[in-house]
Amino acid sequence: MRVSNKHKIIVYSLLVLFSLYFLLPFVWVILSALKTEVEVFSYPPKILPDIPQFHNFIDAWNSQPFGTYFKNSVIVTVMTTLGQLISCSLVAYGFARYDFKFKNFLFILLLATMMIPWDVTMIPLYMEFKLFGWINTLKPLIVPAFFGSAYYIFLLRQFLMNIPKDLENAARIDGANEFQIFYKIFLPIMKAPLILIAVLNILLVWNDYLGPLIYLQDQSKYTMALGLASFKGLHDLQILPIMSMTLIMIIPPVLVFMFAQKYIVEGISGSIK
Repeated sequence: MRVSNKHKIIVYSLLVLFSLYFLLPFVWVILSALKTEVEVFSYPPKILPDIPQFHNFIDAWNSQPFGTYFKNSVIVTVMTTLGQLISCSLVAYGFARYDFKFKNFLFILLLATMMIPWDVTMIPLYMEFKLFGWINTLKPLIVPAFFGSAYYIFLLRQFLMNIPKDLENAARIDGANEFQIFYKIFLPIMKAPLILIAVLNILLVWNDYLGPLIYLQDQSKYTMALGLASFKGLHDLQILPIMSMTLIMIIPPVLVFMFAQKYIVEGISGSIK
């Protein structure tokens, strides 16, 4: 059934209106961060600054060791993403492509862990990490990622279940071992869902506040989320520094999402080229 041009115009107009609605707060933050204190509190509100105050970002960044916070966030985000990709891809590959005893039971048991709220395990995990001597280090934020996530494993397993067995059987006939089959055949096929998992994990870890709040004590170990919360406490009534640092905080996830959005759609739809 062909869609008329009139219907297309209506649909696209509605989409543009919704996009503007969701983009408006982001645009307002950008414009506010470039204003002076007088312009921010002026009435009626001024939309555009007379002279963009780019030094607001530099002043806010230098007011606290945000360079250290940023470095810690990058380390935690990169390492946890790497850990999730390695562990989840291997476990999902095992569940999807191999038959072994208690396979279905173990998979159901894995999925059952998703029903346990993180609040329930928070205290036992803290006690465990304290026993290991990991409190006030980045290890509690990084190491658990190398043991995988039930949701990511489920996502990859469902993707791998759609791949015919003939592909790996042909590779075995050609003399490929199990690791070569996984590394040279299945990893390239899993590119889209792996990127999807990487993006989801980056967004989750970059914005994580509660984890660093529980395990980190020294300011030199703070991540961006924890450092920004501390910064807001010190500048409770100062709009410009808060707007500037909030904008800097959200730029990396936005860039990651923009560059990976094509693979996000492919990963969700489960398409195989």
